[in-house]
Parts: sequence; structure tokens; C-alpha cells
Amino acid sequence: MKLIIVESPTKAKTITKFLGKGFTVKSSFGHVRDLPKSGMGVDIEKDFTPSYEIPDKARIKVAELLKLSKKADEVILASDEDREGEAIAWHLVEALGLDKKNKKPYSRIVFHEITKNAILKALETPREIDINLVDAQQARRVLDRLVGYELSPFLWKKIRRGLSAGRVQSVALRFIVEREREIQAFVAEEFWTISAKLHPVKSGGVAGAKQFNRVKKEKTNDEFEANLLEQNGEKIEQTITLKLFTGDYKTKKSVIANKKTAEQITSELKDAKYQVLSVEKKETMRSPSAPFTTSTLQQAAISSFGFSAKQTMMTAQKLYEEGYITYMRTDSMNLSLESLMSAKKIIEKEFGKNYSLESPRYFKTKSKSAQEAHEAIRPTDPEKTPDELMPLLETNQYKLYRLIWNRMIACQMQNAKLNSVKADIEAAGKKNKFLLRASGSTVVFDGFLKVYENRAAQAESFLPELKKGDPLSALEVLPLQKFTSAPPRYNEATLVKVLEEHGIGRPSTYAPTISTIIDRKYVDKNEDKRLFPLEIGFPVNDLLVEHFPEIVGIDFTATIEKSFDEIAEGNKPWVPVIRDFYGPFHKLLEEKTDSVKKEDLVEKLDRPCPTCGAELVMKFGRFGKFIACSNYPTCKYTEKTDSEKKEDEENSGVICDKCGAPMVVKRGRFGPFLGCSKYPECKNIMNIEKKTGVKCPKCQKGDIIERKSKKGKMFYGCNKYPACDFVMWNKPTGEMCPSCGQPLAFAAKGKTKCSNKECGKTFDAKE
Repeated sequence: MKLIIVESPTKAKTITKFLGKGFTVKSSFGHVRDLPKSGMGVDIEKDFTPSYEIPDKARIKVAELLKLSKKADEVILASDEDREGEAIAWHLVEALGLDKKNKKPYSRIVFHEITKNAILKALETPREIDINLVDAQQARRVLDRLVGYELSPFLWKKIRRGLSAGRVQSVALRFIVEREREIQAFVAEEFWTISAKLHPVKSGGVAGAKQFNRVKKEKTNDEFEANLLEQNGEKIEQTITLKLFTGDYKTKKSVIANKKTAEQITSELKDAKYQVLSVEKKETMRSPSAPFTTSTLQQAAISSFGFSAKQTMMTAQKLYEEGYITYMRTDSMNLSLESLMSAKKIIEKEFGKNYSLESPRYFKTKSKSAQEAHEAIRPTDPEKTPDELMPLLETNQYKLYRLIWNRMIACQMQNAKLNSVKADIEAAGKKNKFLLRASGSTVVFDGFLKVYENRAAQAESFLPELKKGDPLSALEVLPLQKFTSAPPRYNEATLVKVLEEHGIGRPSTYAPTISTIIDRKYVDKNEDKRLFPLEIGFPVNDLLVEHFPEIVGIDFTATIEKSFDEIAEGNKPWVPVIRDFYGPFHKLLEEKTDSVKKEDLVEKLDRPCPTCGAELVMKFGRFGKFIACSNYPTCKYTEKTDSEKKEDEENSGVICDKCGAPMVVKRGRFGPFLGCSKYPECKNIMNIEKKTGVKCPKCQKGDIIERKSKKGKMFYGCNKYPACDFVMWNKPTGEMCPSCGQPLAFAAKGKTKCSNKECGKTFDAKE
């Protein structure tokens, strides 16, 4: 009997289907050894030797594997092919006492897809455990333990207990905090843009003001929109570049700074004479994107479906373990020759030969750390279409598989061809000459857009047939007030992108890093799934930035990642990397522990304690901010913050629905809630209603409040539930739909949408 050990039971089940008698496939359920939970587990004096132990949760599993390994003729280690998987294989050797010399033979096999051919090929070509990959994983684990184990207690002493710091998580937190401060510091400037709805003058017609009112009432298929570009040769639009922590941020504005100027120009444009100055036509090509890597898959899934990075990886893991996609932790863009040939076959079958390429399209992997033997994320069998697998997959699995299949197939299809037209139009007013520009494009050949549309090509925009000198008439001139836009908050997709761009973290770390800073209550997501820092996130970040700038510095984190890559490639030993970091870090930590005083970090309120006269300060407790006496523990006076007092006022008068006593605001680990004032006699609790300020349109009595479903999804419903069951998924704007009178809700891209499904109308800023 040959024993094959993998990480997960799903993976074991899938592999079992491909093998005959003589094989037993078991899972280790992940790591079987790790650094201890209590104690550092790293011997600093002995070259940072890690002290591994079998966690309690893994003991039963290890005992089972040990028993089976003794009966087996050979143990085959088949964990994942990355550093983490290599380390799991090495730890299994140690935990099970495997030794080729002492009659406990073992071998190591790897595969990047769970298919019968891949498994059989791997069994034919076993290899040794790659100790370089193991060392790279050990180096990361040891360094992260040193940082977390020594830096976290510093935060406990200076801010409050229970906080944590990490090499990657602290940099991710810094991006979010810095962006929030950039938004707060941004001063929006008013500006106006002007566009004109135009159409060609019919033969014998008159261009200009005489046609304005008459033509405005006529419906025509020839109308198009042109944007004001110049006034007397001076450009209207400007680009402002802001120098930010993460790099340059550009926002647009125009020289039309106020409503008065906009109205003057609008008035002159209404009376102007329009004619076409030039028309430029050209055919453009649009190429497909590369197949997915870990980071680009996360970004696409977040943008397309609203998945979190963690949710994306969990879903991809299931697809991989069930044999539908290749390994999902990769930064390679390579595709195997077999998959390329299979893609060509399915393209010709489904879409026709004119959509396929004569020779495969290859993509160059950007990251040097990507191993060329690895592949991008793709379907293991491209001939299995999403529709064919739909009955076999869960909803989220189907969505992600379809995304991966579409992207991989699209990257081997012909470019899309578009006809682009650009028309420059002169508007001669009484005092000024204006230049407007209209542009449009039509898809001549959709190519890869047949299966994978990008946003830039989703909508065609048409221009009527125009030629130089053609007179035009204005149907309408549209001034629009705008404001310069602050840099947007990160969502999970854009945070992953910026981490990857700066070389911070690796494919396996993005999802757990984001989950960690959310779980630690350093950051949270708003209704648009944008990340923003919570109260405790600011002081944690500020303390680390001021006193440990290297730890939360972009360059340092990226440099360490490169060192791990060099260790994995066998070009650098791991111990000197850790030693070079730890010496200066530990010395600095000792200095800061002595020099940084907790009392210097608290916010002073410039008013005396009513009990002892000492100064009152703002402190951080387990459940947020509170006001306390600076003379603690001698004086234990505390009081609520202004926001807490306001919250108390808003919820005064709420009566316990079990005993009739008043409910009072209390605070716990998940935030404020209402508890009965007769506690502990009555232990009733209630959620605090987050009102939107909108009355329920159905019962006209209740208020629309923020609520959460059992799965944690935010929605908005009447607070008179269950008497009234009105609900809407998007946050109400406070305005009503002009068509049906139901509440309008915030929608994507700055639009609003009617909450009534039967109406469903959307409105943009102009409307």
C-alpha cells in the first residue's frame, strides 16, 4: 500500500477517483507542526532556530497518519507546490519520522492541477523536498513571529492590551490610514463643464440660434454630444496632480470656476454658429488581458461580484481541490501548450475559426519570483464550459469558474477591431470662438469581447456621418457643476493592487492580511465596501510610523520579500537575513520602550477631573474611546465621550419589551447595543437602530433603518418589522423617484436607482 498525503479532504477525495487499488489518500488538514502559541518559539541565541510543536488540533490527525505510514510501503507527500506546501511536506517528514535510509521511504510529488494525467505524471516523476523553499517559508514565519511577538507588547504598553502589529498587516493599515487623512485634508474646488447636443443641419436649413428652439423639440437619430474643449485657443480642462503617500493622484477640473461664468458661456453657445472643423477616422485594435494571477483574480472577483479577497480564495480553493482549475496561488502568466491547444479547439467550435489565433498568444510574467514551471490560473479542461458545469457547482463557484474560463479563452482569441471617429467642431459666438470635440466608436469585429468584455468596450457610441465644413445646430447646451474629486478610499481590489505594485506580500498573503486588519477592528468596510480606519487604527498606525518607520515602510517590506525570493531560489541563506534585520530592530525596540511614555501619547482635554482636579485625558479601552482621569489608578473617574452621550440621547425612551424597564446603551466587543437597566434581573438586549432619516413608504409609520441579514449582508428595512416587511438592498438617498414616488437608493458610479423593482429607473447627476 502506498500512502499519499495531501492538505485537504476535498483534494484527497478528488485524487482518490483517479487512482486504483494500492493507494490510500489522506489529508493532513493543513500544517501538522507550527511555532508554539505560548512563547516566542525562536531561539535567538542559536541562529534563530525555530522550535516546532504539533498543535492540539492536529494531534489526532498526526497519530492517524503515523499509524498508516508504518503500514505503508511508501509515503508520497503531495502538498501544494508553493513554499507553504513544501514546508508542510517537510514538517510531515519530521512529524512522522520518515527516513529513506531507515526503511521509511517517502517521495515528494507536485502538480498544479488535479487531473488524472497530472497525478499520474507526478507519480512517475517524484523529486526531493526543495529545502530552499522550506527555508524561505521558515524565514518568513520566523521574521513575522519576531516582529509580532516583540512589537505587539509595545503597543499593549503604550496604547492598550490586545493590539497586534505585523510586517505586512501594518503596512496595509498604513495605506488605509494615510488615504483617509489625504481625503480629510482634500479641499474640493468647484468647476463646471459644458457640453452641447448637436445634429447636422438639413439641406436648406439654417445653423445657429434660429434653429435652437425649433430643433430642440424634434426627435432625430443624428443627434450627438460634444464637449467644450477650448475657448479662444485656451484649454478648458486641467489636470491637478497630488503627491500622495502611495504615489501621484490625478484629478480633473476646468477653468470655468463658477456658475456665473458657466451661464455666460452657455448663453453664448446657444446663439453660436457651429461647423465641423475636422473629422479623423481610424481603426483601433484592443487586445485581451493576460490570464489570471492570484492578485488579478482577486481584483476581478471583487469588482465583478463584490467578493472579498478571502471569499475569492476560499471559492478558488474549492474549485482547485475538486479538479476544475489549476493552482490558485501564483503570479505566473504562463499557460501550458496542452491548455493552449485545448483553448484553440473550443474557440473554433464555439465561435468559429475567425475568432482563433494562428499561433498562441504568450504573456510575459512581470514578477521575477514567479517560477516558469508554474501556470496562470486557468480551467484544468477548457472544453468544460461554465454552462456545462453549472449543475455541479455552487453559485459562487460557478461565477468564479465562468470568470476564469472567460479570461483564459479570451486571451487566446483575436483582437477586437473598432472604428474610432473624432470630430472637432467650431462654435463661433458673438465675442468668443469655442472648440468642442465629439468622439465615437463602433465595434467592427468583437474578437475576444465575445466572451470577456472590458468596461471600455461595453457600450458603443455613434456619430452621424460628418465631413469638414458641415454646419451643425445645437439642440441643447448643458452646463454641469462638478467638484474636484478627493482620492477614493481603497476597496479590497485596489488595496491588493497597490500592495502588489509595491512588492508587499505575495499571492498567499493578500487575503489573510486584509482579514487580519478587519478582524483586529483596525479598519472596517462601508456600504460601498470601501475600507476606512476605525478609531484604534489611527493611533496604532501613528505610533508605528513615528517610532518604527522602517517596519511600516514600503521599501523595507518589499526588500524583505525579495530576500525571501532569493532564499527560495537558493541564492541566499536564511539565517543572515533574519540576523541583519533582528539586531537593529531589537535595539530600537528597547530604546523606544524606555523613551516613549504612554502619557505623552494620550489626547489631553484641557479640563480638570471633577473628583481630584487632575487633567482629564482621552483613552482607548477594549470597546473604544473613553474619558478618564490622568491620575489613574489613584483616581478612577471616567465619563462618556460626546458621541456616546449623543447616542444615549438618541436612544432614550426605548423600553424593554420583556419587563418594561428603560433600555440603556452599553458597549461590547461588537460595538454599542441596548441592555435592560434591570440587569442582572432582566438580561434582555436589543440592537441599536441606525436610522437613515427616511420614512417607510409602505406603512408610513416606521423609519427605514440599517439592518443585517443572517449572512451579514447589509440591507435597509422598516423598523416596524414584522408588522411591516418593506426592505431595500441599497442605502436610501432621502429623495423619492419622480416616476413612481418610491425611495431612491444610491447605486454604482454616482448614480441613483429607484428601489421599486417594477420601476427600476436609474438617474445620473444631470437628471
